[in-house]
Amino acid sequence: MEKLVSGPRYMAIEILCRWEERHLPLDQILEQFFASLTPEDVRDRQLSVSLVYGVIRWRAYLDWVLGRFSSHPLDKMKNRTLQALRVGLFQLLFLDRIPPSAAVNETVQALKEMRQPKWLIGFANGILRNMERQRMNIPTPFRNKDLIPEAALLSHPEWLIKRWKDRYGMNQTVALCEANNFQADLCLRVNTSMTTPSALLGKLEAAGMDAEFGKFSPVALRIADYHGSITTIPGFAEGLFQVQDEAAQLVSMLLFPLTSKNTYLDGCAGLGGKTSHLAQMMPAGSSLDASEPNTDRIKKLRENLMRLRLEKRVTIVEGTIDSLLPGMKEIYNGVLIDAPCSGLGVIRRHPDIRWNRRPSDLLRYQKLQSALLGTAADLLAPAGTLVFATCSTEPEENEMVVQKFLESHPRFSLSDCREILPGSGASLVDRAGFFRTLPGRDDLDGFFAARLIKMKNEK
Repeated sequence: MEKLVSGPRYMAIEILCRWEERHLPLDQILEQFFASLTPEDVRDRQLSVSLVYGVIRWRAYLDWVLGRFSSHPLDKMKNRTLQALRVGLFQLLFLDRIPPSAAVNETVQALKEMRQPKWLIGFANGILRNMERQRMNIPTPFRNKDLIPEAALLSHPEWLIKRWKDRYGMNQTVALCEANNFQADLCLRVNTSMTTPSALLGKLEAAGMDAEFGKFSPVALRIADYHGSITTIPGFAEGLFQVQDEAAQLVSMLLFPLTSKNTYLDGCAGLGGKTSHLAQMMPAGSSLDASEPNTDRIKKLRENLMRLRLEKRVTIVEGTIDSLLPGMKEIYNGVLIDAPCSGLGVIRRHPDIRWNRRPSDLLRYQKLQSALLGTAADLLAPAGTLVFATCSTEPEENEMVVQKFLESHPRFSLSDCREILPGSGASLVDRAGFFRTLPGRDDLDGFFAARLIKMKNEK
């Protein structure tokens, strides 16, 4: 292990450079970076991650400000220089707990430790100190925001802002973008095979955490303003909870009613969020298969199931759902397809998604989603339930996929999700019967789900 001797600004700049250059998901960049380094102080790691997330969330706004202070075009700057300026500016305008002088000095020091040329260090130092002197006159999203151009103020790609304005109108688009630009509450799904929501809530409150019951899911707990490691939350090691947004929790419940002696399939298991939820809800005598082709995700899926003490309730299929045919044709009484998608509904938790996506991605994902639904239809038994879900807000990946599926699969009909969801979850179903949530409106991640029923065989 390489011992880390540099501070959080150094780490943040390095992470941002790797993210910009490698075009990988931020979660993957962070995992790779911290796997090879050992921070001397856990607070350094936490601050570096906070800086990274803040810079990515507010990148369009930060670049607008930088453009007013730099005579050198931003698109001509070296990556390391630009990331350092963004990190320094974010501290000056968003982190009140950091003294302005420290924000500038430590950022410049990071460039020195990176052995950047003296002229370049001087260039960055000059811009940062000029912004420090004038920071109270700089319009921010909290002060004089009417002076900031729309794309900079909302800090989303212009194509996405336009798309949402056309669909939702200006007010809802602003609310959606604002929700995406701030850290969401941490949401836990209580592992009811091990404890109860009330019991876990008591543990969290005893530890001094600002926790409360969820608004929509009966097994959800929310923790406000939490910045620590998930592993230090009481009950993590014992498997008492899984981190999962309420919207994602409700998606799994759309397979209700779960019946003894029936067979179920999670066709896109991933890391096991919905797989483990289904496992904890499964009645005695039923069985659950989970299909996942990626070896890294399979490893983490197993680890999550073991921590939650649910590994004996799930059979992992190491492959795609296509590998189940023809042997398992029309065997499953319920199939969940939480399909790969653009992820535009979970930007508030994964801020890099907004900058990594292009309009052409939507139809690319649609093709994959349609193929998965077609295979799932063959695996589903007569009178079975097929749940199709995405963490996307976009119609190309959602209702358009379902409409095309229904046109080509006459044995299927749409079931109203409102009739299945518990309690206030029913309020999240639209007139067509689709489950649909939106950040900035529901205080949830953006999810879509449809519940499809396969016709019984004719006698």
